[in-house]
Amino acid sequence: MLSRLPLLITVAALWSADAAYAQQAAPAGPPNVVIILADDLGYGDVNCFTSTRHRTPNLDRLAERGMKLTSFYVSQAVCTASRASLLSGCYANRVGLEGALNPTSRGGIHPDETLLPEMLKSRGYATGLFGKWHLGHLPMFHPFRHGFDEFFGLPYPNDCSNQYHPVVRTFPPLPLIDGERVVAEDPDQSQFTQQVTKRSTDFIRRHKSQPFFLYVAQIMPHVPIFASREFEGKSGAGLYGDVIEELDWSVGEVVRTLEENGLTEKTLIIFSSDNGPFLSYGDHAGSSGPFRGGKLTCFEGGVRMSTIAAWPGSVPAGTTSTEIVTAMDLLPTIGRLAGCERPKNEIDGQDVWPILSGAPGAKSPHDAFYYYADRELHAVRRGKWKLHLPHPYLEVDGTPGTDRKPANFKNIKAESLQLSGLKGVASRHGYRIEQLPLSLFDLEADRAESKNVAADHPDVVEDLQRLAANVRQPLGDSLAGQVGTEIRRSGVATP
Repeated sequence: MLSRLPLLITVAALWSADAAYAQQAAPAGPPNVVIILADDLGYGDVNCFTSTRHRTPNLDRLAERGMKLTSFYVSQAVCTASRASLLSGCYANRVGLEGALNPTSRGGIHPDETLLPEMLKSRGYATGLFGKWHLGHLPMFHPFRHGFDEFFGLPYPNDCSNQYHPVVRTFPPLPLIDGERVVAEDPDQSQFTQQVTKRSTDFIRRHKSQPFFLYVAQIMPHVPIFASREFEGKSGAGLYGDVIEELDWSVGEVVRTLEENGLTEKTLIIFSSDNGPFLSYGDHAGSSGPFRGGKLTCFEGGVRMSTIAAWPGSVPAGTTSTEIVTAMDLLPTIGRLAGCERPKNEIDGQDVWPILSGAPGAKSPHDAFYYYADRELHAVRRGKWKLHLPHPYLEVDGTPGTDRKPANFKNIKAESLQLSGLKGVASRHGYRIEQLPLSLFDLEADRAESKNVAADHPDVVEDLQRLAANVRQPLGDSLAGQVGTEIRRSGVATP
C-alpha cells in the first residue's frame, strides 16, 4: 500500500546522511559541469535511443562513453516550467512557474529561489549560459541576477517574433542579447546553433584552469527551425534533419574542446531536452519514438527525454539505466558532487549519484513521479504503473502542418489571442482538446499508453489515487479545486 507521503516530497534533511551515496562516494575534487539542453527535441530524434533516420554520431559516441537514461523526466512538457525545475530542483508548481513566459509576461523566477548556477558560483565556479534563458525577460530576472557570469542568447522562445509566430503580430522585435546589451533585433536565426557553440567552446578554453558550469541551452529545434549554410540540405531528411545534424555537430564540438584542453575526465556532461516535440508542426517537428503524445501533453512523449550522462572514469561507459531520474535531480546531485550547501528552500529533486555512478543495485529515490500540466495534476507513475486521472489533453487537429506552420493553420484566427490556458494553446497552435478518462497503463508492456488496464488492477488504481491525493496537499491540483500549501510565489516585476 502507498499510504505514506511520497519520498519525492520529503527530501533528506542532510545530503551527507544518504547511505547509498556514502557507499558510492564522489570522485575527489569538484567536477566541471556541462548541461546541453535541446529545445523541443523528441525522444525519437536521437539515433542511439531509437535508431531514427537522423544521424547523431556525436551523441551516439557520448552514450558509448557514458550512460543512457531511458526513464528521465522533465517536470512539465513546456519550456519555462521545465527549465525552472532543472535549475531550481523543484516541481515548477512549487516555484510558481507553470507554462511558458512570453514578451508580455511580467513574471519570472523569484529572487529567493536558489538556482544551480548560484550554488556552484558559491564554490568558485565560473558560470556561463549560452542559448535560451526563458525564466523572465525583465531586468530583475536576468541570468546575471541568478548566478550566471556570462550570457549570450534569447530571453524567451525564438517564435516570439511577429515574423514567425502563427498568430501574434504585436510582439516587439526578437532580441539577441550579449551580457545585458541587445546586439541584434530579429537576428538571422540560421546562425543560432553556430553562435551558441562558438561561445560555449570559447567559455571552456577561457576557464579551463578553474571549475566551471556551462549551460548550453540550444535554441533549436524549437519552431521556427533553421540550419546554417554549412548544414542546410546536408542530412537528406529535410530541414528538420539538417537541424538535428547541426545540433549533433555542436555536441561534438563541445566534447572535442574538453578533450583538447585535458578536461574530459574532470567534466560531467548531461545531454537532454526541455520537453518533447511540437507535433502539430509536422515536418518541422520531431518524433516521440515509441511514446504517445508530445509537447504540452503528459503522455510519455511530452515529458520523457532521451538523456545521456557522461564522465569518463566516474560514470560507467556503455551503460543504460531504466530507473526514474528527473531534471529536478540534477541540482542536488551536482550540488553534492561540488560540495555545495543544500538550498534553504524545500526542493523535490533527489541525489541520483548512485544511479549515475553505477552503484550495484542502485534504485530511483523517487517513490512516485507526478505529471503536471500547468496547475493540473494529470498522472502519477510508480514503478511500471502510470495512472492518468481524468483530464483534458491536446491532440493534433487533423493533418500536421508544414513549412513552419501548425496543423489547421488556415482556421487559426487572431481572436485566439483572447483565449488563455489550454484552450488558447490549442487555438494558436493547431490542436484540439480531448478528454481522457481514468486510465491505467503498464509502461513496461505498453510504452504507447494505448491499453487501459484499470479494470484489471483496481488495487493499483486505488494506491495511485492515494498518492495523487497526498501530493495535492503540498503542490495543488486545479482540476480538483485544491490549492497547494507549499507553493511559493514566482517573481513579479512592477511596472
